[in-house]
Amino acid sequence: MFSIKPAFAGINDDLYDGNMFVVYAGNGSLVPPRQTLAQTLVEHKPAFLAFYVDDSSDCKKYAIVISRVQEFYGRVAEIIPIDVDTIPVKAKYDPTEPGYYYSGGVPQVVVFNQSGKVLLNKKGQVPFEEIDDKFREVFDLLPRSESVELKRRSFNEFSSELAK
Repeated sequence: MFSIKPAFAGINDDLYDGNMFVVYAGNGSLVPPRQTLAQTLVEHKPAFLAFYVDDSSDCKKYAIVISRVQEFYGRVAEIIPIDVDTIPVKAKYDPTEPGYYYSGGVPQVVVFNQSGKVLLNKKGQVPFEEIDDKFREVFDLLPRSESVELKRRSFNEFSSELAK
């Protein structure tokens, strides 16, 4: 008889248990990203880089924030999750390469405006509100204190729109 051992990975440990966006954020559409950073900068599109590794409890917990950024800004900005294990090791990086902005820790987020200027580059679990504030600057939106709260659409509301 063979016995199969159960998987012991979870959100509070540093074990690999698959694509963290699928498992913990319910959003498999984030990986792979639609465009590279170089393509996004050439098109003068705002961008959001999110550096992560799938086997980090901090990144697993942060996956929902990255997914939330995509939920609200994914149609107007390029959301680019970067697994740091895929960044090639080089002596020098070009500003169009993610390795240029990576500072050695995860999670890390970088927000670019339309002209490629970095507005936010921060390590750790950066709150959604701080990222939202930067995107509000990029898109010339009212500050959160003067605006309606961003809300997630209900599933039925979204489905009925698709049916039209």
